[in-house]
Amino acid sequence: MPSHLSADRPAAQPPPRGSVDALISQTRRLKGDVDAVRRDAEGEGTDHPRERWQRALCDLALHQLNDLDEHLAQLRDGPLPTAADPEPAASAPGSLLSRVGSAEWNLLTDEASWSGELYRILGRDPAAPPLTLDELPSLVVDEDRPKLTAMVTDCLVDARPIDGEFRITRRGGDIRTVHMMGEPVLDTDGSTASMWAVLRDVSELRRSQRVVSETRDSLHHRQEAARSEQRLAVELQEAVLPQWRGSLRLPRRGPRTLDLASQHLPASTHTMIGGDWYDALELTDGETLLSVGDLTGQGVGVTSNMTMLLGAVRGMAMAGAQPGQLMAWLNQLLDATVQPALGSAVCCRYRPATRTLVWAQAGHPAPLLFRDGTGRVLNAPDGVLLGATSGAVYGQAEETLEVGDLLLLHTDGLVPGHTGSAAAQLLLGLAPRLDANRTAEDCVRTVVQEFGEGAREDNACVLMAKVTS
Repeated sequence: MPSHLSADRPAAQPPPRGSVDALISQTRRLKGDVDAVRRDAEGEGTDHPRERWQRALCDLALHQLNDLDEHLAQLRDGPLPTAADPEPAASAPGSLLSRVGSAEWNLLTDEASWSGELYRILGRDPAAPPLTLDELPSLVVDEDRPKLTAMVTDCLVDARPIDGEFRITRRGGDIRTVHMMGEPVLDTDGSTASMWAVLRDVSELRRSQRVVSETRDSLHHRQEAARSEQRLAVELQEAVLPQWRGSLRLPRRGPRTLDLASQHLPASTHTMIGGDWYDALELTDGETLLSVGDLTGQGVGVTSNMTMLLGAVRGMAMAGAQPGQLMAWLNQLLDATVQPALGSAVCCRYRPATRTLVWAQAGHPAPLLFRDGTGRVLNAPDGVLLGATSGAVYGQAEETLEVGDLLLLHTDGLVPGHTGSAAAQLLLGLAPRLDANRTAEDCVRTVVQEFGEGAREDNACVLMAKVTS
């Protein structure tokens, strides 16, 4: 039978053994490095799609490196034995050699020769004669038969190399994926005398690649779902919060006494939107309700609960509840429901007749008062008092304001990286700049320029009220 070479070129010389050994050593070092990365990924101990995708990529890389290692070893040690060899070497189950077989089909004699590994790959009895090229498609799944026929025809008619994959069905219905590479063998007049091929079982490799693709798609879908939920949360929050664009204009029945402005600062795109809110409402007695706060949690669910909370706060204020009583009732209301859970809040009533601010807080930053180029934190009310029959009773404080005073209410995430007194001191440091501003809207703009233009991990709200008369 002709050798597995085209007739118009000489036999290739084997590569130097030392250079192949060097490649094997490099491959095995790389396998150790990839395996270390794989163990680190396993050490995370999470089932997040990103970690699953990373582990799948490492598995695929190790699979390919193992095959490369065995390919190089076979290149160093010599060609595979054929079924006609007197004592074919045994291949370890699962090794590369057990997944690579060779074949040659003689077109002149219609004879075929298969290696022992090819019988194993195709699930054929080694005692049975090898299949001819006409019989080979009987093992291939119906959808892939045209592909195999086209590859073989191109090789025999146009002398094109074969390089493609198809699926076979073995005994018992087991389906495997086979990669076939081959060339025509030409006789002295240039006609195709035979065709030889190497066939490799790539089922596990393709399985690893599918896992990588599926985990990547899962990660992509998860990220898209998170982005969609965030966009929806932002839209809901914008719909729930008062629709202020710049300075708030309350329907006034008398002289304008407060200039109001606000800003909602959403978290950066890689985090979820939370339940921070602000609100202002002109009450029937001529007083003005001011409030800011936040709900615990993140996402669409907590944002939608803001509607209920704002409605409750407004309703109790319209019924005449003072800030301390309002906070107590709100606490009772939320304790009686599963959702929402109040994180913190501050509630104020401004009485224009006496320029008096009455306020109460529940674990929330106290309002800041700016006057004549300086600022201070308002003295907190007496703590939460426990009533005998009505549960928690919140203390409230009063502050007399003057024309030109600026009141700043904010949630705890306004100053990135700082909370509590540290955030308050940074905000108070803006006093000279705020004093130079003419309107509440200008003051909000100053705060946003200082603390709101970069990436944010948390949501924040700021509400400014300037006494005008």
